[in-house]
Amino acid sequence: MLELNHGFRIVDVHARIHAGEDATRGRNVGAEALEREMHQAGVVRSVVFADPQPDGEGYLRANNAVARQAVERPFVAFARIDGPREVGSGAGSALRNLTGGREAHHTDPEDVERYAYDDRFYGFKLDPVQDGLPDAETLDALDDVGLPLLVHGDTGFAPDAVADALLGYDFPVILAHFGGHPLDRELMHAAVDALDAHDALHVDTSAVRYRTVLERALREHPDRVLFGSGAPAVHPNVAAMEILTLDVPEDAMRRAFSKNAARLVPALAP
Repeated sequence: MLELNHGFRIVDVHARIHAGEDATRGRNVGAEALEREMHQAGVVRSVVFADPQPDGEGYLRANNAVARQAVERPFVAFARIDGPREVGSGAGSALRNLTGGREAHHTDPEDVERYAYDDRFYGFKLDPVQDGLPDAETLDALDDVGLPLLVHGDTGFAPDAVADALLGYDFPVILAHFGGHPLDRELMHAAVDALDAHDALHVDTSAVRYRTVLERALREHPDRVLFGSGAPAVHPNVAAMEILTLDVPEDAMRRAFSKNAARLVPALAP
């Protein structure tokens, strides 16, 4: 793709890289290929996190691999975490959550502290449908360290579920995809509504394809919208163009592209 020419400083809060070194395209993209794509889009720094790992493997090895690949690159590593609690309101999920507990591979409070005070990590990434929710003790540890939590928001973990499970804490929550992946406009509007009620909540723009939703959020809550490309599923060039073509004030666009993210994640600042 051609390099974008624009006058904005852009940082990306949502990019996934392969924990290995050899992936160059498609679903799994390594650090070198991702760095090249970000440069084409004019993105100067990016939050990166690991691919999903097989059940029972945990994320320690993958997180360390991501952190290694971020060294001497314009990347800011987030530690991917998991947990024993299932999402959903069904009786089966409720029973399993009552009777089950952390297994060896699940993120525990000690892991949270280790990641938080390791100078290679600047936040956390959680996909509750894929990896489960942390238990109460681990969430308390997240609250103690206070780093931002990037949460995959989709039809399986809607904005109201995010509010119930995570927004009673003080750490910042960045709800990916406006909480409506894949392309659920109603859930995306619900996430924008939730910004009125929850000061700790923010949304990222990854895989949000509706101009009306993006423009509404940037007009009503310009301090709470963060640019996320969703790479490698979406080329950052495409994601940036979707913001650049919106009919919103330039100041709101500038906040979304860099100022808001730099406030939450100081490592993204100039």
